[in-house]
Amino acid sequence: MFLFNNQFVMILLLSVSSSSSAFTFAPSTTTTTNSRCSTRVLKSTEENNNNGEEEKAMLTAAEINARMEQELQKMSEKDNQSIELKEEELDILYEDDDIVVVNKPPGILSVPGKNDNNPSLSKVVYDKVGCKMGRMDMMVVHRLSMDTSGVTVFAKTKPALVGMNKRFRERNVKRLYEALVCGHVEDEEGYVELPLMRDLENPPYMRVSTDNLQRQLLSYDFDDLDKKLLDAPKDSITRYTVLHREEFQNGEEGTQQPVTRVTLDSVTGRTNQLNVHLAALGHPIVGDTSYGPVDGGAAPNGGLTSEELSELIDNPQRASMELQTELTSVSKLYIHAKTIGFRHPVTNEEVSFSCDAPF
Repeated sequence: MFLFNNQFVMILLLSVSSSSSAFTFAPSTTTTTNSRCSTRVLKSTEENNNNGEEEKAMLTAAEINARMEQELQKMSEKDNQSIELKEEELDILYEDDDIVVVNKPPGILSVPGKNDNNPSLSKVVYDKVGCKMGRMDMMVVHRLSMDTSGVTVFAKTKPALVGMNKRFRERNVKRLYEALVCGHVEDEEGYVELPLMRDLENPPYMRVSTDNLQRQLLSYDFDDLDKKLLDAPKDSITRYTVLHREEFQNGEEGTQQPVTRVTLDSVTGRTNQLNVHLAALGHPIVGDTSYGPVDGGAAPNGGLTSEELSELIDNPQRASMELQTELTSVSKLYIHAKTIGFRHPVTNEEVSFSCDAPF
């Protein structure tokens, strides 16, 4: 939803008020409903001795747009580092007349992006398998980030494309991820339920939405901002289950550091949802240089201040910032799309595909 007039503004405020009251963190052993977020305006994430937050001046629309262009340029430069994958190296997990399922290695783009010459998984699949639609882009039904490995589905026919798009749109696709996260997660299972929005200070990255940040949008001339920044906050739910609590060593001479191997269910499937929710929980993904506390582009802690963290997603067992900084700075992102399940878009049979994590 975009904002164009006063009527839409009223709708947005009502929507935000409703969504932010649902900010919860609920482990399996206890269920805690947190209070509404505070009403501060763009605070820093550094807490002083009086539990206060130093207030920041709002960015102008021009400053926001300039930051967004700068980050998009950095992303484009990273896309240019996509690895080459030969057809004979393609790991096909399943294929029939309508779909093909492959195991994507880390380091390769799912699609070329703005530069058609970038190596991509979709091009390798198209060259190896082909499709009746005669276009590489018509095979794509979902994407994994360049650094994420795992199960990826492509359509070979128009009915398969239409059917898979419908299943993703209606959230009738079950996807499970396996990841290593910083620190030892205390509860065996739980969920994070926090709405997401684009971060005005760090566009185009995502962050946890708050009432105040949505109200700040009213201060801008909406014709001056990129439309992506004007999307209404999206309800987002992530479920996690602990598999193992382990020790991680970065390199032969690195020290042993506590990590937790978890299964993640991105219930709502929002952009960068797992990254933001785990960062807000205090257990960011190992190797997540974007959403960890290092200066990787996104705001740390899911964009929340220390006070907001205690109110919305209180977790006394959060990994220390020192540990988060060390483990999110490693050169590899430790997340893998392990399982995907859905009704076949043509036969309507229940199907599920899995492959083990490479870490």
